[in-house]
Amino acid sequence: MSTEHSGQPRVGCAVDANGRITFDLPPGPADGQQLLLRRRPKKGQSEKAFRTLDLEPAGGRRRAVLGPQSVLPEGRWDVYLLRNPSSEPQRVRPGLRDLRALVVGHLRDWPSPLAVRIPYVTKDGYLAVRAWLRPAHAEVDGINVTDRSMTVGARLHGTSLLEGAVVRLRLRGGGTVRALEPWAGNDDRSFSFTVDYEELAAEVSAGSGVWDVFIQPASEAPLIRVARLLDDVADRKEVFVYPPVTVGGVILRPYYTVDNDLAVEVERAG
Repeated sequence: MSTEHSGQPRVGCAVDANGRITFDLPPGPADGQQLLLRRRPKKGQSEKAFRTLDLEPAGGRRRAVLGPQSVLPEGRWDVYLLRNPSSEPQRVRPGLRDLRALVVGHLRDWPSPLAVRIPYVTKDGYLAVRAWLRPAHAEVDGINVTDRSMTVGARLHGTSLLEGAVVRLRLRGGGTVRALEPWAGNDDRSFSFTVDYEELAAEVSAGSGVWDVFIQPASEAPLIRVARLLDDVADRKEVFVYPPVTVGGVILRPYYTVDNDLAVEVERAG
């Protein structure tokens, strides 16, 4: 059996319906020890955002709690153990993760601002927390793809649809915007819209492009990203894969970005 990571502490965690994360560590001294959550910097940048959580004895083990009121700015937060104030932070491996309360997160109404945190395992096997913090949010309920279009169902959180609401698809890097009228549900929160693939493909003159999807819930209101955040999936891009469709020599495919936002990829065939 490999002992490459045998000296690294393992930390389990559980999330409740209110977003509280309880971190659970094996037995050991708790006095003066903390968990450190440090936001991962973007490429080429330094990052100084962090949170520290005191460890407390709990039934023979050690426990730290990130309460629902302790808001994490949007990003990826790596988890470390601080054995004392002068020690070097030590990355921790994941123990058991209880994320059952997150699975049905899309069934409840979320207030503004929307604060979501999902513990997950990084590609190199460490424990981290994915956080989103948005003034309002449009949660994707489902995507129906045909050979000519895609229809998206979604629900607003933190705001409602008002007169003048419009769905906007913005071509990344090009400034081109297409406006679509949403079909509103009876509760002024749920809505759907259909994207005609032929019309979308005609806007990309050559090569490839990506359309980001937004909802503007009222005239002059800020744009809200259409995304899928309210469950237990921290990285959706490689998990929820939709079929590509070819229309007039152009390949189109809806997908979720690395931030779990909805987009449509367009690429000339061949």
